[in-house]
Amino acid sequence: MLKKRILLKLGSNTLTKDTDHISRGKIEDIGRQIAALKDQYEFIIVSSGAIAAAKQFVKIEHNGEDINVKQALASIGQPHLMRIFQENFRELGLFTSQCLLSYSDFEKERTRINIKNTINVLVANNFIPIINENDTVATDEIKFGDNDKLAGLTASLLSADILIIATNTDGIYTKSSLTTSSPKTIEAVSDLTELVKEIGESKSTHGTGGMQSKIDAATIAQKAGIETWITNGLNDNFIVDAIKNKSTFTKIKAS
Repeated sequence: MLKKRILLKLGSNTLTKDTDHISRGKIEDIGRQIAALKDQYEFIIVSSGAIAAAKQFVKIEHNGEDINVKQALASIGQPHLMRIFQENFRELGLFTSQCLLSYSDFEKERTRINIKNTINVLVANNFIPIINENDTVATDEIKFGDNDKLAGLTASLLSADILIIATNTDGIYTKSSLTTSSPKTIEAVSDLTELVKEIGESKSTHGTGGMQSKIDAATIAQKAGIETWITNGLNDNFIVDAIKNKSTFTKIKAS
């Protein structure tokens, strides 16, 4: 049976459960769901969280620019982040690999082919690629999008069936309902221009994206014929519940 391919994007707020440190419990929750779904789905992960991981261990003194400090923290935190994934996933019988990419990699045809071929070999051999931007040499993710755009580009390149973006809300809320105590989720949409009108300017605690960067990712995915789901990654079992339609989330239909 041909498995469906899910590109799962995990933001810093999901991985920290809105705290100041990476949550092993959340990573175990994600691994447990992947293990339960692995007969029907294959997973590729785009994960933020390297800077959050570093902040648990070090405090860097500096006189330079903030962006350089963040790049240094990313360099320190990335191995810690991968170790946490590896340890938790291995206990569930899952194998992981690391792939560091830069946005410029998607602009060169030869590099695009290499990325696609390598990741397809990993997935075919039951390894879960965990992708992050190469923050030590590139600044786009740190400055602009919390890996949302990277997830959209990767989903498109690897012909994913579904792009799942985990965030800290139940999808995208209607603007009018944000002033109430019970925000209302936009559950299904195909016209992204209508969705843009509903979003605000706010960004999350650790992340750098906000909803605009998620819509930008969905736009890239939609052009490639990929459906995007924006789900609440803080909830346990959020992937399985979305697949079984047991949770409230935003589904952006493919073109």
